[in-house]
Amino acid sequence: MTDIVGVRAREILDNRLEPTLRVTVETPAGTGTADVPAGRSRGTREAVEARDGGGRYRGRGVRTAVSTVEDRVAPELRGRSVTDQRAVDRALLELDGTADLSDLGGNVVTGVSLACLKAGAAATGRPLYRHVGGATAARLPVPFLDMIEGGELSGSDLPFQEHQAVPVGADSFAEAIRMGAEVYYELGDALADSYGQASRNVGDEGGYNPVGMGDPREAFACLWEAIEELGYGDSFALAADVAATHFYDSDAGCYDLFGERLGREDLLALYEELVGAYPLVSLEDPLHEEDFAGFAELADRLDVQVVGDDLFVTDPHRLERGIERGAATALLLKVNQVGTVTEASEAARLATRNGYAVQVSERSGQTPDTWLADLAVGLGAGQIKTGVTRGERTEQYNRLLAIEDELGANGTYGADGFAEP
Repeated sequence: MTDIVGVRAREILDNRLEPTLRVTVETPAGTGTADVPAGRSRGTREAVEARDGGGRYRGRGVRTAVSTVEDRVAPELRGRSVTDQRAVDRALLELDGTADLSDLGGNVVTGVSLACLKAGAAATGRPLYRHVGGATAARLPVPFLDMIEGGELSGSDLPFQEHQAVPVGADSFAEAIRMGAEVYYELGDALADSYGQASRNVGDEGGYNPVGMGDPREAFACLWEAIEELGYGDSFALAADVAATHFYDSDAGCYDLFGERLGREDLLALYEELVGAYPLVSLEDPLHEEDFAGFAELADRLDVQVVGDDLFVTDPHRLERGIERGAATALLLKVNQVGTVTEASEAARLATRNGYAVQVSERSGQTPDTWLADLAVGLGAGQIKTGVTRGERTEQYNRLLAIEDELGANGTYGADGFAEP
């Protein structure tokens, strides 16, 4: 009853009005449908997406990927059990046969892998988070709320990609979201007063784009002022997704920031200044994606969580290299960076075994599909990053609120221990 009898795909649109892939896997006992996210801010080591090229959707169409799912992948998977995720994912990787998934396409592999995961949950009659994590899956993640956007995600002049509020003093996920929403409202009013009404405009993930703001110190100051205005100073911390690779000049070996060219030591000094001035507890991708030594030095120098995104690309092999060198202290987990659910889960387990925290993350291109929320609980990740507003973001929060209600007294939420694996 759990054998795959059909695999279908179609082209749909994500929140940016760009095409992406929706895959459906059918078994006699249940069906799973999954949408594939897509990133605008991408590491060079990520799995390669299959896109059509040409003029249609500026080359971003996925009709070729749809054909690949139905003509090449479906015949290979028919008859396999969706409850054996590892075997399904191994078959996908063997069928592709490349290191970067450039034959089938990373979006094809991710879509089929996730659809099989959801079909497995449907076939066994379990919530997706239970299917992923078993009977003990009960940890609600702490949300990292992207209040002010910059970098690749917005039209603002801010170089850092995300300036986040972290509700470390909340007693439940529901309380964390309520407090975060109130900060978002307050911040919007304050930015409109100081930077003009156009500063209420938002980026890809729903964070504000303040007009004329170009220094992350301004962003952190405004965000912290809004938090304190509400009397929440003891309940929040701040965090940042720097995405430093995107302002790194590899030819010159330096960072183009604030109209200057900064070396690694200059950038580390800036982070020390920021951590000293604001209650920052986490820095994501503070250096470029190949600087393992710099990540290790920063993790040693500063008492903050150092998250590897482009550094690790959810690849267990790159993560293992980072662990050996002491680079970073946390893994950012994005399934479509590496391709399959199995590989992403292996990366999460490897991180946890070695004392690294795990932060499950969205991409800038999302749909309302909520597998991300279930995955965070199923893996016991403890942290989630999924933007702040827009329907495709709030649906993740709505799903987590429902899971928290379902778990009741069995659920756990400890914001003060978010960095503990």
